[in-house]
Amino acid sequence: MVNVGIYKNLEGKRVVITGGASGIGLATAKRFIDEGAKVAIIDWNQEELDKVLTNIPELKGGVHADVSNPDAIKTAFKKIDEILEGLDILISNAGISFRKPFLKIEYEQWSKVLRVNLDGMFLCAKEAITRMKKQRSGVVLFTASTNGIKGHPFYADYNSSKAGVILLTKSLALEFAPWLRVNAICPGYVLTPMQKAEYTPEMLKVVNSKIPLNRHAEPEEVANLFAFLASSEAAYITGQAIAIDGGETAGPFTPMDE
Repeated sequence: MVNVGIYKNLEGKRVVITGGASGIGLATAKRFIDEGAKVAIIDWNQEELDKVLTNIPELKGGVHADVSNPDAIKTAFKKIDEILEGLDILISNAGISFRKPFLKIEYEQWSKVLRVNLDGMFLCAKEAITRMKKQRSGVVLFTASTNGIKGHPFYADYNSSKAGVILLTKSLALEFAPWLRVNAICPGYVLTPMQKAEYTPEMLKVVNSKIPLNRHAEPEEVANLFAFLASSEAAYITGQAIAIDGGETAGPFTPMDE
């Protein structure tokens, strides 16, 4: 594949993306391939993983693993070592959510969401930073959410996990500066398979009416931000939670007549 990217310093960088077989993760994998990076993905869905590896031969490889399982992640990163022979960029993206009123959330669901969305970030970051520390360079990017910035009903477990990701980001950025940059991307509403599974078309229309840009983001738009933050163009950005939300968190939105 010809490198058609715009961030030339990403060419040849070794990148691992969790949750890379669908949605934002898959779009991001494609974007980094376009930038000339060497990309491997980790995903829990074997069927989707196999499909992506078949359809995108430019991927260096993929590993089946549950990010919330410590032993599985240790094994996965050893396989990543074999595939990429080093690591420059971690995009810790894997996550899950369920739409349910707080009083109907069972502890098992709460625990599962926190294990995947927060424990998974911890486990993957620890494995990645251990490797990056040897070379004293690297970039860690987390997928957080605007749900970690402001409250949303029916997502108490998801919101809590994403707020934790944001503070994990800031803590790691301070602890490993100046040689490691750590940032979180906070998407608002993105038209991913997960979003389509939770929202009816009618619900999507109502949500869009409350977003200043009047639409959901496309996964590729989030991937664009990941590429920028991983590049040398963002060399002075660390410890930040950056929203990409069509203006959702800017404040209450009321459409105005011209």
